[in-house]
Amino acid sequence: MIKLVLSVLGLLTIWFAVVFIKDFMKNKNNLEKHNTWGKVTAIGFITNFFDTLGIGSFAPTTALLRAFKQTKDRVIPGTLNVSCTIPVVLEAFIFMTVIQVDPVSLIAMLAAATIGAWVGAGIVSKLPERKVQIAMGVALFITAFLMLAGEMKWMPGGGETLSQAFDGVKNNLIYKTMEVKQTVDGKEVTKMLGVPIGVNGLKLIVAVIANFILGALMTAGIGLYAPCMALVYFLGMSPRVAFPIMMGSCAFLMPVASVKFVKEGAYDRRASMGITIGGVIGVIIAAYLVRSLPLKILKWLVIVVIFYTSTTMLRVASKNKEMPSKPADE
Repeated sequence: MIKLVLSVLGLLTIWFAVVFIKDFMKNKNNLEKHNTWGKVTAIGFITNFFDTLGIGSFAPTTALLRAFKQTKDRVIPGTLNVSCTIPVVLEAFIFMTVIQVDPVSLIAMLAAATIGAWVGAGIVSKLPERKVQIAMGVALFITAFLMLAGEMKWMPGGGETLSQAFDGVKNNLIYKTMEVKQTVDGKEVTKMLGVPIGVNGLKLIVAVIANFILGALMTAGIGLYAPCMALVYFLGMSPRVAFPIMMGSCAFLMPVASVKFVKEGAYDRRASMGITIGGVIGVIIAAYLVRSLPLKILKWLVIVVIFYTSTTMLRVASKNKEMPSKPADE
């Protein structure tokens, strides 16, 4: 099943890559003069490295492009989508291949996010952006605090491995026996334990509905990464499972949107190609880190990412004054 998903994603990406490269080669003698290969490639490496860790790439890429005057504001939306498509698809391929996740849970949540982005776009786009940002910011902050409380043993945590090997279903969680690194008496040991890699029953229904909503919220500019991490935590799955789910959810949406930007010429060609090249290198290095990190450290990484996203979202909301609606042609 996962091979089929990757095949479809691969075909979409090849289609995008052909359109992108043909347009780039057609205009290679008329590239933008206001940016340099070195700067845009470095930006791509940095932002996609942290994107692979779950931070997200659009906001930091925008900030760096503006700070170093590497593109025009008018083409930033198209540049972001075009430049990050191949790195994000690579993230999805890597994580879906190297991180074990229940196929039914993965495919159901990917489909829900994709459908949510398409079906829910018209509904979500009419919601007041500032109120959505505040609601999501507060919800993520509470989630991060609860995760912190679980790690500090103030309350039961989520995504916990079992104390013994187990393959099967328990409390609507699907477990798979896997190698787990633990610290015992100051020494790192590897044990074969049951790890929650998926959900079924009521939890699967909740996962599908929630990811549908998160997919719709993406169209309102609310990033999917941190909320998806929070969702995985509350459902009780391993935090590592969040990576193939959130990367895959975004990867299916980007090629189609990016082809439209390329065909309309609404993007910066040099910046997009440079960020793509640097981004691919950054993704490969960061993906190795995520795969090799002990589960304990990965949980702390997820907590930091969610706290960061929460405070960023609330800060943006505090500056985002609701504007009166304008005519559609303005």
